[in-house]
Amino acid sequence: MSYRYEIIRAVVRQGVIAIIRTADTASAVEAAVPLLTAGLTSLELPLTNPGALDAIRRLRADHPHAVIGAGSVLDEASAVAAVRAGAQFLVAPNLNTSVIRAGHRHGAAVLPGAGSVSEVVQALEAGADAVKVFPAPTPRWVRDVLAVLPHAPLVPTGGVAPADVPAWLEAGAVACGVGSALARTPVEEVTALLRA
Repeated sequence: MSYRYEIIRAVVRQGVIAIIRTADTASAVEAAVPLLTAGLTSLELPLTNPGALDAIRRLRADHPHAVIGAGSVLDEASAVAAVRAGAQFLVAPNLNTSVIRAGHRHGAAVLPGAGSVSEVVQALEAGADAVKVFPAPTPRWVRDVLAVLPHAPLVPTGGVAPADVPAWLEAGAVACGVGSALARTPVEEVTALLRA
């Protein structure tokens, strides 16, 4: 995958982006491998994790079939560092156009954050490949936004549990970012969710 459209299609293909929050590189890799083995293909490692860049490097090298991204990308320097470490997509809790420009310049898909309809529009106008809706409101909110912005690729994140994903997708979200709730979910349930 070398084009942004291929990357974003792969990121949202399963409807779940696993967010791996850990204390160091080794624990990030240790948390990611069972999810990858279960069949999950999109992982986000927030840059707020110590050792996130090293974890991205290791996961990209050891799991070339997976789509590995960086989260909590707040500025251009972080965007460039993440892409140089191997991140294929960048996720931010906010809208910073320099992050979008830097990600695109280096071939990464970018999912900036938005919390309102105005911010969703601003993100799309700035070139977002998809928009992280953070914190995740309700599936009804997604439905209502898509009634006026039917082309908006929305990714609710923050407080989304694995069991909630189908309702979000049914409402029109292209994927959901799932973090701490996924870490507490048995791998068998993750596998069943992906099959469904």
